[in-house]
Amino acid sequence: MKPLSLVNFPIILSSLSLISFGILVIYSSSKELAVQQLMFTLVGILIFLAFSHLEIKSLKGFILPLYVITILMLLLVLFLGIETRGSVRWIPLGIFNIQPSEFAKPVLILVLALFWSKNIASWKNIFKSVFWSLPLIFLIFKQPDLGSSLTLIAIWIGELFAARVSFKKILILGLIILIIVPISWIFLHDYQKQRITSFLSPQADPLGRGYNLIQSTIAVGSGQFLGRGLGRGTQSRLQFLPEFRTDFIFASIAEEMGFLGSLIILSLYSYLFIYCFINAAKQKDFFNSLVILGVVSMLVFQFFVNIGMNLGLLPITGITLPLISYGGSSLIATLFSLGMVASTNSFRKRIDLE
Repeated sequence: MKPLSLVNFPIILSSLSLISFGILVIYSSSKELAVQQLMFTLVGILIFLAFSHLEIKSLKGFILPLYVITILMLLLVLFLGIETRGSVRWIPLGIFNIQPSEFAKPVLILVLALFWSKNIASWKNIFKSVFWSLPLIFLIFKQPDLGSSLTLIAIWIGELFAARVSFKKILILGLIILIIVPISWIFLHDYQKQRITSFLSPQADPLGRGYNLIQSTIAVGSGQFLGRGLGRGTQSRLQFLPEFRTDFIFASIAEEMGFLGSLIILSLYSYLFIYCFINAAKQKDFFNSLVILGVVSMLVFQFFVNIGMNLGLLPITGITLPLISYGGSSLIATLFSLGMVASTNSFRKRIDLE
């Protein structure tokens, strides 16, 4: 079989298109960071292609060791991690830093996919799946990193639905979550609580707690239909819009490329998500289907939360926009996850041909 026949062009082309948008916006403000993001992209693409040519089932024997290594890395962050803006999330490795919480996402997807491929969705097994997920969620929440913790919870919920849990259990779990959410307020840090309260009334403190949200919505609105032009966004270039290369990169794109540019991005994401859903439905192996739906749960959650907070529709949680926001660990982990999805499709086609 020719090597190109195992390359998943729908995923790779939509992913590269989204990455290109991010690099363009980053380049318009910092050539150095754009070059770094390009280097991260090359590494991520190599990993994507490697996993496209690797049957995902062959990873089953490595899932538990990967899980243990991820926990050890998260523990290492607490002792050796570097602090940035009050959070300790990165391990310094000389010329670059690594963020273990990003790699915890695909690892949890594999762990839960393996678990649910061998077990039915009984109450006992649901609590066992919580047991497997909690160490990763707790260690990441301690950094503190609320956004990544919520993403792991979204992966757990997505995998639970994929495991074909009954409607009755879904209702009971929904009630339990409604009880837990208000209680979890006491465990949040002060700045996390302020983000939520500022979302409810940003105008109450426009120069403080509500500043980020207000500036983001101004940037999105000022772009109008065609945008101000690449590198001409006043909100981001004059430093009014915070974190315009990471958390608020969508607002920066909307300002510089307008509604048209935003619509193209939304269309690319929609195409990628729909393709993955269709691919999951066609799988004959339940483990493969669980892996795909876990990846989709991760990406869809990050997509909706990030764009929601950029538009002022959701509280600011620090969740970046997958494939577009600046960050090497996030980009590589996302391409690794999509590589697993591409692998399931490639080897499904090979089986069908045989």
